[in-house]
Amino acid sequence: MRWLIAFTLVSTAALAGSPLVVIDPGHGGEQTGAIGPNGQREKNIALAISKQLKELLEKEFKATVVLTREKDALVQLSERVVLANKKQPDLFISIHANSMPTAVQRRLNQGIETYFLSAAASGEDAKKVAARENAESGSQPRGAAGDTLSFILADLQRSETHVDSSRLAYSVHEELILETQAQDRGVQQAPFYVLMGLEAPAILVEVGFVSHPEEGKLLTDAAYQARLARAISAGVGKFLEQIEARDGKK
Repeated sequence: MRWLIAFTLVSTAALAGSPLVVIDPGHGGEQTGAIGPNGQREKNIALAISKQLKELLEKEFKATVVLTREKDALVQLSERVVLANKKQPDLFISIHANSMPTAVQRRLNQGIETYFLSAAASGEDAKKVAARENAESGSQPRGAAGDTLSFILADLQRSETHVDSSRLAYSVHEELILETQAQDRGVQQAPFYVLMGLEAPAILVEVGFVSHPEEGKLLTDAAYQARLARAISAGVGKFLEQIEARDGKK
């Protein structure tokens, strides 16, 4: 895969008027994602929340919203990035649910994490989450391609896009914890494939652990899914206000 990226600043004019947002419901089709103890499927949870988030953003911010998938269908990670950049969005939000591999970890680990792109994970747990979510991308860049990717990520670290991704992540995460009172696992950084190459502020939200006995059940509850969607929408609103204030629009 050829990695050619031109990083751009967030267009305040576009955000102040009618932002274009791409929402990415994780997994789909034969790629189910994480599966909970009672058969809860990450792909279904992500799609349900994404659809509600789409409605909220359209209503609250007059946004134009595009989903990378609108049904239970397989869309490769590379296709999601290509689709997003073709739309030239102002924001990109990928929705996922977390999981743990062992019985003890499944009982103990719950809570919400929000990520933005970095060349290196912010911790061992973040590294494992990225590895799990990236597994569906197939072969990873190596050799010259890997060197190019490292250069791109290093450039991203210095870019305004990266700063705005961080700002978006914190705005959304704060609203999620406030709304749900879930365990706060923090804002973190990791090299998520689906966030690589995006030309807009981009985040990935792990809305909870489908593997946890209680939280896994909660994530399939329509009312709780609505709360998660409301919180993400509110976080987007805070981010838009910050961008306007930064650029002297207030």
